[in-house]
Amino acid sequence: MSLTAPRHSRMPPVAPTTRENRWMRRSVKRALGFGVLAAASYAVWQAFARRSASSSTVGSTTPGGTAWEPQPFPFPPQPRVDTSTPWIDAAETGACPAHHPVKAKLTSGIFHVPGGANYARTQADRCYLSAEAAEADGLRGAKR
Repeated sequence: MSLTAPRHSRMPPVAPTTRENRWMRRSVKRALGFGVLAAASYAVWQAFARRSASSSTVGSTTPGGTAWEPQPFPFPPQPRVDTSTPWIDAAETGACPAHHPVKAKLTSGIFHVPGGANYARTQADRCYLSAEAAEADGLRGAKR
């Protein structure tokens, strides 16, 4: 038994690839290859731009009072906390950063320390360095 189709098959014969079809395929492949190369180049360029932008902030101070201190090669820059201010404003979500963990509600005059009963659900107005700093500002501690 032969693996080729018999001559009396009803399938029309496949036309050989013409020169025009080969040229079109080659052009499409080149265009796709150029597009992939351009996309990869753009991604590398953006990665270097982000890296250089983030490295320019090393040693600078952010609005929250945190400065970045350079570290040896394998480690990323570490935040340096500005302890000159005893409190900072809380984020829009009411969360406090790790360097000012005490949450305070100004309307009630109460502050919450980490691990307290209502600490997780409190939407802070201000964030303090310590409970002592909050007490010095006229707030009282939450009942446990």
